[in-house]
Amino acid sequence: MGDGDARGTSYGALFAVRGFTRLAASGLLVRAAAGMWQLALVLFVIDTLRSPVLAGLAVFLSIAPGLVLSPLAGALLDRHGRVGLMTLDYAASALAIAAIVGASLAGVLSAPLLLTIVALSSLTNPVGHAGVRSLFPLLVPRHLWDRANALDSVGYTISSILGAPLAGVLYAAFGPLVAFAVTSLLYMAAAVAIVGVPDPKQGTPGRHLLREAGAAVGYVVHHPTLRSLAVGISTGNLAMGIVIVAVPVLVVVQLGGDASQVGQLWALMGLAGVVGGLVTGRLGTQGREPAIIAGSMVGIGAGIAILTGAGSLPVVAAGMIVLGLSSAPMDVALFSLRQRRTDPAWFGRAFAVSMHVNYSGIPFGSAIAGPLIAVSFTLAFGLGIIFALAAAGLTYVLVPSEHARAGRRRERRDPAGSTAGYLDAREERERRW
Repeated sequence: MGDGDARGTSYGALFAVRGFTRLAASGLLVRAAAGMWQLALVLFVIDTLRSPVLAGLAVFLSIAPGLVLSPLAGALLDRHGRVGLMTLDYAASALAIAAIVGASLAGVLSAPLLLTIVALSSLTNPVGHAGVRSLFPLLVPRHLWDRANALDSVGYTISSILGAPLAGVLYAAFGPLVAFAVTSLLYMAAAVAIVGVPDPKQGTPGRHLLREAGAAVGYVVHHPTLRSLAVGISTGNLAMGIVIVAVPVLVVVQLGGDASQVGQLWALMGLAGVVGGLVTGRLGTQGREPAIIAGSMVGIGAGIAILTGAGSLPVVAAGMIVLGLSSAPMDVALFSLRQRRTDPAWFGRAFAVSMHVNYSGIPFGSAIAGPLIAVSFTLAFGLGIIFALAAAGLTYVLVPSEHARAGRRRERRDPAGSTAGYLDAREERERRW
């Protein structure tokens, strides 16, 4: 880490950090695969089962079962390290998708079997998702965190540029099985790429694994910042969960588009996100994170508002660009804020719980999107706008600012203040958690 300090705060210094390039490459591959998987799954269910409701259910099952295991995943990450468990997750995802291809070729793939495989594939995801997020701040010097988080956010958006369009093109040209097969290969490539990345094991007390998982939940619940983010971000992700299902159905069913056009729209959102993420990383977020996150949520609401009145593909494209520009700054600010205010000894456990509680809005938003779309696209998108604006208000009001935290510290040091004892106890409680 001392070498990183000597090389300054440029993006070049970031790539000079040992293991960062391989970690970033693996993350890019797995996110591209995840983007392909999500879009190909929705298109496959719409084409074969002709049901937006089942499409929403499939997205829900691809995420939600794993969320339940996120506290246990965090305890495993802090106890046994990250790289091995991440490799296991990527390989398991590849095998699950390959099983869908095999069952379809054998002529035995039914709706219940498909949904079962999808649900099982989600069970290892928490160790993969939380592993990469908790490994970044352990490998990268603190003064490069904003740069690393900006590149990580850009990785998400590049995966939209690569993953979803590739899925759309392959799906339209060669069918769903080829799209699924390529997705499986990308997951395996991610598993190979991460081999050799340094894995700093911090170690945790040798308590029972379930107690460690319970402690992780307690840490997030009692931590003012992580708790507030859980409320605000999960509410905002309800809106994005609706978008994930509603946009493909809108394009294919309502506007007469095809799978490749759906992929191109996600690519537009990704390109806009690259711009937003790099600019945010260069400007920095420290001290302004709650305001940036709240402003991004307002922008997401504006993007969904454009989609609400979309009667043509260019209007849908405009809405997706606004969504991309708005989402990337939120990601950078969220990643940085969580890293700065979490005890490094809790990175694996706290990140696993925090990330997946925040993300929980996606599967639930997707699950309710199907029935809403069956009634009206306006109803589905309108509810998404409400969720986004509510998330902006909740985040801005609930997440403690740096000024508020500094004020609490000053009050604590004032022996004459009547609140000193309370604040001492609160600071001590936050420190312990």
